[in-house]
Amino acid sequence: MRCPFCGASDTKVIDSRPSDDDLKIRRRRECIVCTKRFTTYEAIETTPLILVKKNGERELFDREKLLKSMLKACEKRPISAEQLSSICDRVERNLLNRLEKEISTQYVGELVMDELKKIDKVAYIRFASVYRDFRDIETFLKAINEIQSE
Repeated sequence: MRCPFCGASDTKVIDSRPSDDDLKIRRRRECIVCTKRFTTYEAIETTPLILVKKNGERELFDREKLLKSMLKACEKRPISAEQLSSICDRVERNLLNRLEKEISTQYVGELVMDELKKIDKVAYIRFASVYRDFRDIETFLKAINEIQSE
Protein backbone atom coordinates (compact mmCIF):
# COMPACT_ATOMS: atom_id res chain seq x y z
CA MET A 1 0.00 0.00 0.00
CA ARG A 2 1.47 3.36 -1.02
CA CYS A 3 1.61 6.18 1.49
CA PRO A 4 -0.75 9.00 0.41
CA PHE A 5 1.63 11.57 1.89
CA CYS A 6 5.08 10.67 0.56
CA GLY A 7 4.32 7.91 -1.97
CA ALA A 8 6.56 5.31 -0.33
CA SER A 9 5.48 1.70 -0.75
CA ASP A 10 6.68 0.58 2.70
CA THR A 11 3.80 0.76 5.17
CA LYS A 12 2.83 -1.37 8.12
CA VAL A 13 -0.57 -2.25 9.55
CA ILE A 14 -0.98 -0.94 13.10
CA ASP A 15 -4.57 -1.98 13.76
CA SER A 16 -7.29 -3.96 11.95
CA ARG A 17 -10.96 -4.16 12.85
CA PRO A 18 -14.31 -4.61 11.12
CA SER A 19 -16.05 -1.42 9.98
CA ASP A 20 -19.40 -0.38 11.45
CA ASP A 21 -21.38 -2.24 8.78
CA ASP A 22 -19.25 -5.44 9.02
CA LEU A 23 -18.83 -5.40 5.24
CA LYS A 24 -15.29 -4.02 5.26
CA ILE A 25 -12.07 -4.27 7.26
CA ARG A 26 -10.70 -0.98 8.55
CA ARG A 27 -6.91 -0.87 8.73
CA ARG A 28 -4.76 1.83 10.37
CA ARG A 29 -1.44 1.99 8.62
CA GLU A 30 1.82 3.81 9.24
CA CYS A 31 4.38 4.78 6.62
CA ILE A 32 7.82 3.45 7.44
CA VAL A 33 9.48 6.38 5.63
CA CYS A 34 7.56 9.49 6.82
CA THR A 35 5.84 7.89 9.88
CA LYS A 36 2.45 9.44 9.01
CA ARG A 37 -0.67 7.36 9.65
CA PHE A 38 -3.67 6.76 7.40
CA THR A 39 -6.71 4.50 7.18
CA THR A 40 -7.61 2.03 4.43
CA TYR A 41 -10.69 -0.14 3.95
CA GLU A 42 -10.67 -3.63 2.51
CA ALA A 43 -13.89 -4.98 0.98
CA ILE A 44 -14.96 -8.17 -0.74
CA GLU A 45 -14.91 -7.88 -4.51
CA THR A 46 -18.32 -8.75 -5.88
CA THR A 47 -19.77 -9.12 -9.33
CA PRO A 48 -21.55 -5.94 -10.35
CA LEU A 49 -25.31 -5.70 -9.94
CA ILE A 50 -27.21 -4.64 -13.01
CA LEU A 51 -30.53 -2.84 -12.68
CA VAL A 52 -33.17 -3.28 -15.35
CA LYS A 53 -35.25 -0.13 -15.72
CA LYS A 54 -38.94 0.01 -16.68
CA ASN A 55 -38.03 0.84 -20.28
CA GLY A 56 -35.66 -2.16 -20.51
CA GLU A 57 -32.42 -0.18 -20.23
CA ARG A 58 -29.73 -1.63 -18.02
CA GLU A 59 -27.34 0.23 -15.74
CA LEU A 60 -24.96 -0.64 -12.92
CA PHE A 61 -26.29 -0.37 -9.39
CA ASP A 62 -25.06 2.91 -7.92
CA ARG A 63 -25.31 3.21 -4.15
CA GLU A 64 -24.72 6.98 -4.32
CA LYS A 65 -27.61 7.43 -6.76
CA LEU A 66 -29.87 5.46 -4.42
CA LEU A 67 -28.75 7.56 -1.45
CA LYS A 68 -29.36 10.81 -3.35
CA SER A 69 -32.90 9.75 -4.25
CA MET A 70 -33.62 8.97 -0.59
CA LEU A 71 -32.08 12.27 0.51
CA LYS A 72 -34.52 14.14 -1.73
CA ALA A 73 -37.46 12.26 -0.24
CA CYS A 74 -36.20 12.90 3.30
CA GLU A 75 -35.40 16.58 2.87
CA LYS A 76 -36.44 18.57 5.96
CA ARG A 77 -37.48 15.37 7.75
CA PRO A 78 -36.03 14.15 11.07
CA ILE A 79 -34.01 11.37 9.42
CA SER A 80 -30.26 11.18 9.95
CA ALA A 81 -27.66 10.45 7.30
CA GLU A 82 -26.75 7.40 9.37
CA GLN A 83 -30.29 6.04 9.07
CA LEU A 84 -30.23 6.52 5.29
CA SER A 85 -26.83 4.86 5.06
CA SER A 86 -28.18 1.90 7.04
CA ILE A 87 -31.11 1.61 4.64
CA CYS A 88 -28.66 1.62 1.72
CA ASP A 89 -26.63 -1.09 3.46
CA ARG A 90 -29.70 -3.29 3.96
CA VAL A 91 -30.95 -2.78 0.40
CA GLU A 92 -27.51 -3.46 -1.08
CA ARG A 93 -27.04 -6.55 1.10
CA ASN A 94 -30.47 -7.82 0.01
CA LEU A 95 -29.56 -7.33 -3.65
CA LEU A 96 -26.17 -9.02 -3.29
CA ASN A 97 -27.77 -12.02 -1.55
CA ARG A 98 -30.07 -12.65 -4.49
CA LEU A 99 -28.98 -15.29 -6.96
CA GLU A 100 -29.68 -13.22 -10.05
CA LYS A 101 -27.39 -10.34 -10.92
CA GLU A 102 -29.96 -8.47 -13.03
CA ILE A 103 -32.58 -6.92 -10.78
CA SER A 104 -35.55 -4.75 -11.69
CA THR A 105 -35.65 -1.18 -10.47
CA GLN A 106 -39.21 -1.93 -9.30
CA TYR A 107 -37.83 -4.43 -6.80
CA VAL A 108 -35.23 -1.95 -5.53
CA GLY A 109 -37.89 0.76 -5.23
CA GLU A 110 -40.14 -1.54 -3.21
CA LEU A 111 -37.28 -2.40 -0.84
CA VAL A 112 -36.55 1.29 -0.27
CA MET A 113 -40.23 2.14 0.24
CA ASP A 114 -40.60 -0.67 2.79
CA GLU A 115 -37.62 0.72 4.72
CA LEU A 116 -38.80 4.35 4.55
CA LYS A 117 -42.32 3.40 5.62
CA LYS A 118 -40.87 2.02 8.87
CA ILE A 119 -39.11 5.26 9.84
CA ASP A 120 -41.06 8.15 8.28
CA LYS A 121 -44.42 8.08 6.50
CA VAL A 122 -43.93 11.48 4.82
CA ALA A 123 -40.58 10.42 3.35
CA TYR A 124 -42.25 7.21 2.18
CA ILE A 125 -45.01 9.16 0.36
CA ARG A 126 -42.44 11.51 -1.21
CA PHE A 127 -40.31 8.62 -2.46
CA ALA A 128 -43.37 6.68 -3.66
CA SER A 129 -44.70 9.72 -5.53
CA VAL A 130 -41.57 9.85 -7.68
CA TYR A 131 -41.02 6.10 -7.89
CA ARG A 132 -44.65 5.31 -8.78
CA ASP A 133 -44.97 8.46 -10.91
CA PHE A 134 -48.03 9.94 -9.16
CA ARG A 135 -49.87 12.08 -11.72
CA ASP A 136 -52.79 13.43 -9.71
CA ILE A 137 -54.08 14.10 -6.21
CA GLU A 138 -56.22 10.94 -6.21
CA THR A 139 -53.09 8.81 -6.42
CA PHE A 140 -51.59 10.68 -3.46
CA LEU A 141 -54.78 10.23 -1.46
CA LYS A 142 -54.89 6.53 -2.25
CA ALA A 143 -51.30 6.10 -1.01
CA ILE A 144 -52.03 8.12 2.13
CA ASN A 145 -55.16 6.08 2.85
CA GLU A 146 -53.17 2.86 2.47
CA ILE A 147 -50.70 4.06 5.11
CA GLN A 148 -53.45 5.15 7.49
CA SER A 149 -55.21 1.80 7.22
CA GLU A 150 -52.04 -0.14 8.13
